[in-house]
Amino acid sequence: MDTITAKLDPRTRVGWLLLGFALGGFFDGIVLHQILQWHHLLSGLADPAGSDLRFQIMADGLFHLFMYVLAVAGTVLLVAARAAGRRDVTTTEILRLAFIGFGVWHLVDAIVFHWLLGLHRIKMNSHMPLPWDIGWLVIFGIVPLLLVLVLPNRGGPPAGASAALTSIVLLAGLAAGAGPLFNGAATSVIVFRAGMQPAAMMQAVQAADADLKWVDASGTIWGVDRVSWRGLMTLHARGALVVGTTPVIAGCLAWTDAAGASSRSYQQ
Repeated sequence: MDTITAKLDPRTRVGWLLLGFALGGFFDGIVLHQILQWHHLLSGLADPAGSDLRFQIMADGLFHLFMYVLAVAGTVLLVAARAAGRRDVTTTEILRLAFIGFGVWHLVDAIVFHWLLGLHRIKMNSHMPLPWDIGWLVIFGIVPLLLVLVLPNRGGPPAGASAALTSIVLLAGLAAGAGPLFNGAATSVIVFRAGMQPAAMMQAVQAADADLKWVDASGTIWGVDRVSWRGLMTLHARGALVVGTTPVIAGCLAWTDAAGASSRSYQQ
């Protein structure tokens, strides 16, 4: 890190590192957990937790919440440094610190979560997961750290880069819960109350004019054709806790399909 960056207020330095780290977490969560559905955060756990869709979705949601807390903490530090009259950070410094945070997240994810703890792998259903782990680490972990070394030293004001990157990170957190708005999901995932009888759940689905596609191994998580607003209200009135058609509320649930949900899910 150059001498200019070294003179930054510690709150500024840590703030941008946290934002870059959080952006790395959001990137992995949105792309791998939701769009590609290659794994959940805790897919590597042994059964029954490993095949419990309700538990896996909750873990993904808590992961995104933690990343959002880090992003907000980083923003607070940046605001505090600016309020204290510290010198403005340059565009190069912002990019360097954000790239460091982004790359460090992927190093931590690969070394700690993939290889030491075995919580998940990049592509869980691959017969050779290691090449996928290494490829993802090189592209999104090593390359950003190498970019830090080659970025040119330029002073001057950031010309909007600060607000732009902060907005990207915070909006990424919101995007983590807005699945159907982006991918036009054709399946709505319903989580019913624990203890409901299968007949009562089927009656709720039929009353909502939805067609069943699959049921999770727990028997309380159902995948159906996309639900109308009237059907949404009907399902909640008849015992549904969460319906994936409501994206921000449903979060990671809104992206789930039968193939990525659980090894014990089955098609209807």
